[in-house]
Amino acid sequence: MTEKPLAVEVCDDHEEDEEDDNKEDAAGALAGFVPGFFVSFKEQIEKDKDDDSLRRWKEKLLGCLEGDLNGQMEPEVKFYSIGIISDDLGEVNHPLPIDRNGDGILLFTLNEGSRYQLKLTFTVLHNIVSGITYSNTVWKVGLQVDQNKGMLGTFAPQREPYVHILDEETTPSGVLARGIYSAKLKLGGVC
Repeated sequence: MTEKPLAVEVCDDHEEDEEDDNKEDAAGALAGFVPGFFVSFKEQIEKDKDDDSLRRWKEKLLGCLEGDLNGQMEPEVKFYSIGIISDDLGEVNHPLPIDRNGDGILLFTLNEGSRYQLKLTFTVLHNIVSGITYSNTVWKVGLQVDQNKGMLGTFAPQREPYVHILDEETTPSGVLARGIYSAKLKLGGVC
């Protein structure tokens, strides 16, 4: 079977399309999503502190991280790794940031018609993060051939990293689909 390399691209050679992507992100993945007003994490913990059952529920849901707040109100999201899960490769992970020495980096190679899922590992600090979005764009010979957008969700701060696995996708197959593809995964929309 012919292999079709699929690389997560690290270089910025598609800058002209980023403006269009940003316009589409606002209308596409976030259609109808309006984040609520911003309340500091400390205020959320202290609200209704006289109600014991509500306090225990909040601690269970949000964790007991008051010592980690350091007076910061803005949430901080740190991505630690990107990986792929497939029947062909098993599970392959690469730490972030990826070394940019090179003109695009080949992180993994998949056979045509392979099913795979992307895996992200990250932490959230200082406050609740709402509406983390992603956009996965696939290119072949400089032409965009596929784009998937979605929302990862809303995450509370916690010491342990979150592991989020994106929906399963299938690499193209057939004589016309063979070749080298590159992909660019963008993460954003942190509120």
